[in-house]
Amino acid sequence: MSILIRNTLSGAKEVFVPHEDGKVKIYVCGVTVYDDIHMGHARSMIVFDMIVRYLRYCGYDVTHVTNFTDVDDKIIRRAAEEGVGALELSSRYIEHYFEDTAKLGVRKADIYPKASEEMGSIIEMVEEIIEKGFGYATDDGSVYFSVDKVENYGRLTNQKIEDMESSGRVALDEQKRNPMDFAIWKAAKPGEVSWDSPWGKGRPGWHIECSAMIRKYLGDEIDIHGGGNDLIFPHHENEILQTEAVTGRPLSKYWMHNGMLQVQGEKMSKSLGNFFRVRDVSKKFDQYSIRFYFLNTHYMSPLLYSEEMLEEARTSLERLTNNYTDLKAYVKQGPSGDGDVCDVTDEYRTGFMDAMNDDFNTRAAIEVMFQLARVTNKSMSEGTLSREGAARFVKLLDEFNGILGIFPEDTGKDDGTLDSVMEILIDLRSELRKRKAYDLSDLIRDRLGDAGIRLEDAGDGVKWKKT
Repeated sequence: MSILIRNTLSGAKEVFVPHEDGKVKIYVCGVTVYDDIHMGHARSMIVFDMIVRYLRYCGYDVTHVTNFTDVDDKIIRRAAEEGVGALELSSRYIEHYFEDTAKLGVRKADIYPKASEEMGSIIEMVEEIIEKGFGYATDDGSVYFSVDKVENYGRLTNQKIEDMESSGRVALDEQKRNPMDFAIWKAAKPGEVSWDSPWGKGRPGWHIECSAMIRKYLGDEIDIHGGGNDLIFPHHENEILQTEAVTGRPLSKYWMHNGMLQVQGEKMSKSLGNFFRVRDVSKKFDQYSIRFYFLNTHYMSPLLYSEEMLEEARTSLERLTNNYTDLKAYVKQGPSGDGDVCDVTDEYRTGFMDAMNDDFNTRAAIEVMFQLARVTNKSMSEGTLSREGAARFVKLLDEFNGILGIFPEDTGKDDGTLDSVMEILIDLRSELRKRKAYDLSDLIRDRLGDAGIRLEDAGDGVKWKKT
């Protein structure tokens, strides 16, 4: 079945057909590294991590690029406050970024370009924009993109240029020919970090870095461009103008934007001061609960943030995790038989994939996993599921988890040593009970409980499970 993607550019779901058969080029806008990442950033990172995982599961050869904005007004201000260099500050927070994304189970992109290391390609693109009549230099050595030179500004937001407002990211400048013109090269102020250019010392504007990086690492046209929906205007609108002014081709075939994480009705952001750092949240909640919290809602929907909702996510995930663990134990301890559940597992796989193929609907995909849990829990309790059947369900859940990343990847994946040790302890406990040494048998049970393993006395023997 084809994958459907809701394309922000058209406002409709479209069948995904990459430019090159079997290959996908995806660029996701990264962070401006002047502080630690917060949970709003985490949502976008986990969403696009899931999308890349699924595309690779489907057999695509994916090249995933995410950038770092490591030179910027905010970085320069924060560095000045701390009395350090701008690149020293951003380098510190890039290190923190990788520490924090590891706490989210986010797999690394293939390439992480930094604005400070791409000045050659950025300056070259600015020069091309000027040469083709879309940019102009000002007396102070800045360069602006002229929006009057384009006819279809506002394609992503479906707005007319006269209805738009300036983003406020860059202060209005009297040297602009049009208030909506935006800087693609900014003249350096005294004491600021800068690079030499044909227009004097300066640094890139916010939008040009992404256009230059995409072109350098992925080419003139890519398959998917992603980010939070707060980037649609002006950032992604301006990327389109810059790139297409130079190449004459569409920048991206599909534009994908995740919804905002909200706190009391406002988006979570550093500028509003209502953010929660990932490194703080991860002290209370593990990566699996955090991922489940985000993925149990469609990526485009707004999502409210609170610790209570994270607690609810952790509790809900525990139901799935227990089922996953029980199935693994059942493979070792359940009855053997000729029962064939291939058709049943294929049915759940189809339901899961149908959900994922419908614009990566992880909410519906997770509901399929809950349905599977309800059915297999009942079958295990009744003893009607065979070991072979349980093994097929475990394999299926492993497939799902490779896409969602909501179960610990080492769950049940030992070399059999734990099984052997548990058999010894269960036999020892049974012998102690026969000798009426109940205090020692109970001690074994209690100590195992402290270690996260629960013993269950059943009619057909003692079983154990991780808690």
